[in-house]
Parts: sequence; structure tokens; C-alpha cells
Amino acid sequence: MAFDVDFFVIGAGSGGVRAARIAALHGAKTLVAEESRIGGTCVIRGCIPKKLYVYASRFADDFRDATAFGWTVGEPAFDWPTLVAAKDKEISRLSDAYRANLERSGAKLVEQRAIVVDPHRVRLADGREVSARHILIACGSRPTMPEGVEGIEHAITSNEIFDLPVFPRRLLVVGGGYIAVEFAALFQRLGAEVTQVMRAPNILRHFDDDMRIGLRDAMANAGVVFRFGSLPTRIEKRRDGSLSVRMSEGAVVEADQVLMATGRLPNTKGIGLEPAGVDLSPAHCAVRVDDNLTSNVPSIHAIGDATHRVDLTPVAIREGHALADRLFGLGAPPIRYDTIASTVFATPELGAVGLTEREASERFSSVQVYKTDFRPLKATVSGAPDRAIMKLIVEGANQRIVGAHILAHEAAEMIQLVAVAMTMGATKADFDATVAVHPTAAEELVTMRSAHTRFEDGMEVP
Repeated sequence: MAFDVDFFVIGAGSGGVRAARIAALHGAKTLVAEESRIGGTCVIRGCIPKKLYVYASRFADDFRDATAFGWTVGEPAFDWPTLVAAKDKEISRLSDAYRANLERSGAKLVEQRAIVVDPHRVRLADGREVSARHILIACGSRPTMPEGVEGIEHAITSNEIFDLPVFPRRLLVVGGGYIAVEFAALFQRLGAEVTQVMRAPNILRHFDDDMRIGLRDAMANAGVVFRFGSLPTRIEKRRDGSLSVRMSEGAVVEADQVLMATGRLPNTKGIGLEPAGVDLSPAHCAVRVDDNLTSNVPSIHAIGDATHRVDLTPVAIREGHALADRLFGLGAPPIRYDTIASTVFATPELGAVGLTEREASERFSSVQVYKTDFRPLKATVSGAPDRAIMKLIVEGANQRIVGAHILAHEAAEMIQLVAVAMTMGATKADFDATVAVHPTAAEELVTMRSAHTRFEDGMEVP
């Protein structure tokens, strides 16, 4: 059967663009459909603008610390519209770069919504149908809103918070995941009074417990007010535009904005997948794929957030590249999911790769935990209350490092390189044999000699 194209990609985010570019470079006739801006969530309303805002927020600490190091600094003032405009300029540049990279690869772009008609056909918004040998679902994810909250229409999500016309002097953040934590931390440093509420007893439930406690305490010391076991039940908008939020325990929180950061789900609804026979998970409507990123329909594939497995942009990029190599190139090696590093860009940053202490103790018969908790050198002069916490989780049988966790300034930069070592199978002896770079925070990773905690058969031992 002759097809109009070899490869049809739904979604021009980071993963979809990478898959399309690699497929086109392999000689596949490739068409990409995108109904919104080129670049997807990460570039337009996610990782990039978030990190820019994090950078902006940390100047508050720099101004505070500078005087201790001999600088005379005037009274700092923050201008929200200036930051928003700078962000807009940068994401426009990146979006244009994505577009240019697609064109250079030979892939074609159609800026329309596309839905799947059957295993080999896609319909565009203008009514045209395109037949394709392979179809890739790279539609990303969308923020979710909790049900049962009266006045929920007055709340916003992470999609809208970057472009608020007025800086929220009082911000209520709902949720305890990394998106909620990041926005709570950065808006507090930009000058907002931040209250963060969640159902859980602590933030970041999938991270190591010591890191969760350390980051929670650091944020609280900085001024974030936490309410655990508390959720909004009603949001009332007043005439002056402010919001009065009734909480589940009966308290009332006054806010200028309410950010709902309670999770994201695959953006797969309404694009024809179920009628085309694609198996979706009942809970999240995620595309179920095999190890080759192929659904139960052999011609339809999915990557990134659409699969709801590891919802990180670099994962979508790696999956898109690997899929294109498998379909149109010489194949691709398996993707290592066990050493994917992640970072919570709060202040301080939290970097993690591999297993937590609890997960390792449940999986292996023997585990050793190396831990350090110290005051960074800069804080000894500035007087800041900052602390750094680092942990290495080691499998006792072969001394292989199976987890690493860092709560510190520039944790993201450190954890990336630890992930390289772990991917290569590094042992504690390899870290011990590495000469430290002094004075740095990272040197602690190679100078921890005595185990802080040991587990045998799942039980902590002296």
C-alpha cells in the first residue's frame, strides 16, 4: 500500500520534534502537526520559563548575601512585567529555533490539530486526510483540576501562571508535587506571601524522605506557610478581584491567585485513539506501549507524557530519537530508565537518581546508606541558614551505587554527572578512589567513608 507519508507526528513538543527530525534525516517522508505553539509544554509553558523564573527568584538571596562579602547594595525592587517580557522573548527565540530545526531536517510542519482516523490515517482540522505508514502520538500532557471545589473556575494552573498581568502578592498553591513546590519556592522569593496546601503529610512523596524533610524545612524557613492535610473546598471571588478560599478543615485563606498544581494527565482525549483501537490506561488515558514504544496497534506509537511513565522532557526526547532510529534507521539500544536523574528546581535544589533509601531497603537484602549534612562554605560568611544534604545508597552485595540524592545549591548540575557514573555501574569504591575537588560541595560525594545507616533483610541494623 502506498502512503502519503512515512511518518506522521502529532505534537511538535521536544519529543515529537526530535522524532520527526531524526526520521527525516533517515530519509523518511515526515509530517508534523501542531495546534499550538511549536516547542510544546517544556519550551512554552514548562521547564524553560520555569527555570528563568527560578533564576529571577534567587537574586533575592544574592542581594541578601552580598553585604556580608563587602558589597554595598541599594534597596532591591522587583518588576514582574520586565520578567514576563524577558521570558516571552526567550521562548519565542526557542520556538523559532525548533521550527528552523524541523525545516532543516526536511520534515514538514502543519500548524493544525490532527486526530487519528484509523491505524494509517490522520485527519487535519481543515478536513484533509493523510495516510501514514507510522503514526506517533507525542501530544504531551495537560494540567488537571480537582473535582468538587466550588468556584474552581477562579483558580489557575501552571499554564496561566507565567503570564499573569499582575504579580500575586498572596499566592495559594494547591498540591505537594514538584510543580507545586517549585512555584511556591520561586514566588516566595519574588516577594509573594505563599501558602502551600496539600492532602499529604509532606511534600514530594516519591522522593527520599531526608530530602523531603530538608527541602520542606528550608522552604518554611524562607517564609512558605505549609498546611498539610488541607484542601480547598470553595473559592469565592470578591469585587476587588481577590479570592477567599474555604479549606477542608474550616479555615479561610485570603489570596490574589490560587494555583492548582495537583498533577498532569496525558493529553490524549479527543484525538481518535480509542476509535482507532489503541489501548489506553483506564486511570489516566495514557497510551500503553511496549519496550519499542509501540501500542497494541502496530503502526501507532507513543512517547513522553502521552505514555505517563516517566514524565520528563529529556525522556521524551530520548524516546523520540530511539523510535525514529528503530523505524527508519539501523535500530537503537534499549533506553536505561533506572538511572534517569530528576531535579526539583526549588531553592535549594533537589537532585535525585535511582532508588530512595526506603526503596533500596525493600529491594535488596543488604544496603548501606552514606549521608552528609553540612553548612555550605558561602553560608558561613553570609550568615544564611542554608544547609546541604547528600546521600549515596549502596547495594551491600556488590557495593554498586543504586541511588543518589542531593539537596543543595546547583544540585541539578551534580546529579547529572552522578547519573553518568551510575549508568556505567559505579561502585562506592569508585567514588572513594576519586580525588576530591576542593573547596566544593560536590567533594562530599567522594569523601563519605562511613555508612550512616545499614539495612539487612529490610531491617535497619546498628
